[in-house]
Amino acid sequence: MTVTTGRRACVVGIGETEYTKRGGTDKSEYRLALEAILAAVDDAGVSVDDVDGFSTIADERSLPAAIAGDLGVPQVRFLNTTAVPGGGAPCASLGDAVMAVEAGMADVVVVYRSLCQGQFTRIGRMLAATAKPAPPVPTVAEAATETEAVQGFTVPFGVFGPSIMFALPIRRHMERYGTTGEHLGHVAVTFREHANRNPRAVMRDQILTLEDHQASRMVADPYRLFDCCLETDGACALVVTTAERAADTAKGGVAVLATAQGTTAGHMLGSALVNAGEWADDYATGAGTSVARELWGRAGVGPSDVDVAQLYDNFTGQVLFGLEDYGFCGPGESGPMVASGALRWDGGSLPTNTSGGNLSEVYMQGFNHLLEAVRQLRGESSCQVANAEVAFVNSSPGIPTSAAVLGRIR
Repeated sequence: MTVTTGRRACVVGIGETEYTKRGGTDKSEYRLALEAILAAVDDAGVSVDDVDGFSTIADERSLPAAIAGDLGVPQVRFLNTTAVPGGGAPCASLGDAVMAVEAGMADVVVVYRSLCQGQFTRIGRMLAATAKPAPPVPTVAEAATETEAVQGFTVPFGVFGPSIMFALPIRRHMERYGTTGEHLGHVAVTFREHANRNPRAVMRDQILTLEDHQASRMVADPYRLFDCCLETDGACALVVTTAERAADTAKGGVAVLATAQGTTAGHMLGSALVNAGEWADDYATGAGTSVARELWGRAGVGPSDVDVAQLYDNFTGQVLFGLEDYGFCGPGESGPMVASGALRWDGGSLPTNTSGGNLSEVYMQGFNHLLEAVRQLRGESSCQVANAEVAFVNSSPGIPTSAAVLGRIR
């Protein structure tokens, strides 16, 4: 692959902290953010003094301006938190850094995420159980935010959290295409096998069989326990700079061929209902086809050129939506595809989530997927795909989302 030099953006460094189960660290979430950033800067072989930009998710509690000050960055030229919500944001955060570098607004931008569910509210629990009665759900007129207003339409019907919200579209997919719980199980088991080879993975020592998956308790039909992502503590970061500067860094660069972000027309932005604004024919999808068109059009490559994929997996069904929305298979074909072994690192046609993903490595809302894509293109993965040249990453289907294509520089 020939990549032009100049201001073409590249990832030149990655870094992460130890990943633990929720509540497993005695370090603050903020300190973990600093540690991950310093590790990424060190991996790149640059100095903190070289950093002049930061990009992250709007939900990040370790805010860029505070991070820059405590790192002692001499001059900050770019500070950004993307408005793309939640798990839809990792590739958008990378994309914003790419835009800053390629536009000349900054030269070295750090993309990062720190998340300690053991120290703060658990993402999967919207209404925490307390000794006190739960406060009443506000009416639309009383709501302070759109999210509170949406809860007025969802909570009375038992839609309390992400597992229920995201279960609804995959149930529709099952009814329409014959997708089964065993198909979902193949996703969970494959990613666990990848995590078992990954010394960084929280579930590295925990074997999972298809029988284990099928016997696990139901959380929100059709999602069983092992269809749901981990609850963890940790942080990770990437360093983005120009291709010209990448040549002088410690490990060279991985080119960012394209990023895209947005949502399908009519989609209910930020809604807890997930895909509620879609036409009925689109409900059993991840609503990502418009982002896919933008992405492949910019990248100059297509799904058939991808050697390794990192698909967002807060729930197993999200992987099926990613496969279909981005053209790796046709509508309704993802279930049989995953059951065929296509996602395995050792011989699958589309090795996927080779570090274990959100399901078995760590839940960093998908930022860890970006790091694994870089490792694959550097030849450093614990489940290394031979001769990997093009890597695909997507962020959460079913909400405003983003995606990226990375390429190895030869």
